[in-house]
Amino acid sequence: MDEIFFLKGLMLGFVIAAPTGPIGILCARRTLTHGRRAGFASGMGAATADMIYGFIAASGLAFISHLLIAYHFWLRLAGGALLCILGARTFTSKTADACAKRTGRMYAGMFTSTFFLTLTNPMTIFSFGAVFTGFGLVGTRGSILSAGTLVFGVFFGSAIWWSFLIGVVTLLKQRFTERHVIWVNRIAGMVIAGSGVLALFTLIW
Repeated sequence: MDEIFFLKGLMLGFVIAAPTGPIGILCARRTLTHGRRAGFASGMGAATADMIYGFIAASGLAFISHLLIAYHFWLRLAGGALLCILGARTFTSKTADACAKRTGRMYAGMFTSTFFLTLTNPMTIFSFGAVFTGFGLVGTRGSILSAGTLVFGVFFGSAIWWSFLIGVVTLLKQRFTERHVIWVNRIAGMVIAGSGVLALFTLIW
């Protein structure tokens, strides 16, 4: 029975993580310019946030969902502002960044940024709530082990998607010249910053 919960969580985590938005673009760009470990650290930040939202949805913790909705404005403000900052930094980045000294602190910062961006997106909890409801998994009844198995399935499903994305970018990386990378930085920066501006604009619309 627990295996079924894990497989369901695995599938749900993959499906919810798969749509490529600004976070996916950010992870792909970091993989291209900083290497596979940087992309992996970024992807795991998003997967960890997905796991937390999966826990909230699976446990039927309505009070946390209501709390997130209540602070919807501030969450979108923080997430939108961070996207704008990351977008601007990405746009102005040079290919020399790829040669920057890679440290544990840098990877931790990449993990934290994608974790925070995913966590401050209220649409994530709505997505989990809708999908979990469709599968009859909200407020899962059963043992703590079953609920935990489901949540870890969500994490690994999300992690599989990010690993797949990072693997594809890594395979294509050798085809990119310095000029290509500069254009990738510019396009990625505009998309990421544009997503941030859109998030901020919706606060007053």
